[in-house]
Amino acid sequence: MSEQSAHHSPLRFKRLLLTGAAGGLGQVLRPRLKSRCDILRVSDIADLGQAQAGEELMPMPLQDRSGMQRLLEGVDAVVHLGGVSTEQPFDLILQANILGLYNLYEAARKQGVRRIVFASSNHVTGFYRQDQVIDATMPHRPDGYYGVSKAFGEDLSRFYFDRYGIETACLRIGSSYPQPKDRRMLATWLSYDDLERLVVASLTTPVLGHSIVYGMSDNTTSWWDNTPARHIGFRPQDSSEKFRPVTEARQAPLDRNDPAVLYQGGVFVRTGPFED
Repeated sequence: MSEQSAHHSPLRFKRLLLTGAAGGLGQVLRPRLKSRCDILRVSDIADLGQAQAGEELMPMPLQDRSGMQRLLEGVDAVVHLGGVSTEQPFDLILQANILGLYNLYEAARKQGVRRIVFASSNHVTGFYRQDQVIDATMPHRPDGYYGVSKAFGEDLSRFYFDRYGIETACLRIGSSYPQPKDRRMLATWLSYDDLERLVVASLTTPVLGHSIVYGMSDNTTSWWDNTPARHIGFRPQDSSEKFRPVTEARQAPLDRNDPAVLYQGGVFVRTGPFED
């Protein structure tokens, strides 16, 4: 790669951009990223509340191409959580997750932004079975329009790295909640502290390149092998195991004929169709 990509990433940034800052994980990361930058620029189309110390509020729809140019101006790195985060009709996914992501990367290219942390999803590979262990080198098997849009994002970001040297960490986030909600999440759970560790490692690792890493805690049950992403330096420190007894006790027996039980994507593999 060109010498551009050999620049070491700083441990602290002048201006970080957090998109999707009003969403579930955006609200978790917003206060935690403050210590990593002088100014945290936060964006969303939902209510962002009041600007806190060291924050800039810039609401912006991802599909607003010229607005995205302004949003990326003066930014050193991006944590991109913005977009539709659930399975929805294709036209909704298209606007935010496909056109919107193109607008983000074009703005990054024109504004000279060198690193993006992209919230991809485990739903890029949701049609692998739960009795398989996979890694990021294996082909995409998306489980819906949402997963397809994140697979597009991974490919788009790889193109922008190969052609323009913009480094990206594609985070295939599992299930990031205070605790697992069901037995599937014993494998996919990512604690909020491990989410922070993952994002910070992606922002600060000296040479990121184009990397795909599964966002999961150090769970005993695991379908995902993160060996190809060890260079990032993400080491999860939490585990879903302490929640196993209560999680297993409250869940009904599993139906082996249910696709949501067989496949890693869970209920996403049988959500929709929306246009019959």
